[in-house]
Amino acid sequence: MTKDSYLVGLIGSGIGPSLSPALHEREADRQGLRYLYRLIDIDVLGAAPDAVGDLVRAARDLGFDGLNITHPCKQLVIPHLDALAPQAEALGAVNTVVFEDGRAVGHNTDVTGFAASFARGLPDVPLERVVQLGAGGAGAAVAHATLTLGAGRVTVVDALPDRATDLAASLNHHFGAGRAAAATPDRLPELLAHADGTVHATPTGMAAHPGLPFAAGLLRPGLWIAEVVYRPLETELLRTARAVGCATLDGAGMAVFQAADAFRLFTGREPDSARMLADIAELAGAVAAPK
Repeated sequence: MTKDSYLVGLIGSGIGPSLSPALHEREADRQGLRYLYRLIDIDVLGAAPDAVGDLVRAARDLGFDGLNITHPCKQLVIPHLDALAPQAEALGAVNTVVFEDGRAVGHNTDVTGFAASFARGLPDVPLERVVQLGAGGAGAAVAHATLTLGAGRVTVVDALPDRATDLAASLNHHFGAGRAAAATPDRLPELLAHADGTVHATPTGMAAHPGLPFAAGLLRPGLWIAEVVYRPLETELLRTARAVGCATLDGAGMAVFQAADAFRLFTGREPDSARMLADIAELAGAVAAPK
């Protein structure tokens, strides 16, 4: 039986500025649903990240329909779930939990969200040699998505070499030997000189982390740039890359398509991603506008 009332939430650290509540609730309003999206911020609660298991159990007991999970809990939540969808299991990270018949089932919509955004925004770019900056939670998801989209080889660059090495090993395990490699930031000039494109999956460019993730001189026409950051929508990297003549993709599409996939999992209803893309442009623009 299809319900018309939903209670969902987001567990994570420092999530006060999240646009997820507005994205979900606006789409639900248009579909005539009663839909309440609550923020469960571990910083506000004074809870450690490993309290995520207790929070998931409490949400289930309180009648929540599902949860989104974000940094730093995407891996920590897994032992507390009853089952994992194949994508979440392959990735070793969960960003969506659906409560079904008393069971907590983990999914990952970051992968599908980035893949849908990339296919829409950069449909015809070459994918033989891709350089990715960042091997954290978002980095793991977008690397899986990029290889799923048909990338020949993804070289993962991270300031923490072990993290890049571990992600590359996981990618090679799932996609086949030689599909991924790890590198340190000092190799970026050489790597970017021969790359088709770059996926940026570090916090650099966010309001709290302004600047460029690498020297502007490494950008060149013909190198495409895909950004994961969506606050602000136009990061310094995107602005600089466009001025050079690069094809670019901002982070709004990933934010919207992962939210749309989560909305579908929570409600069983089809969201209108075009309307949600308009929402995020308005919401992110409103946030960026001077007070």
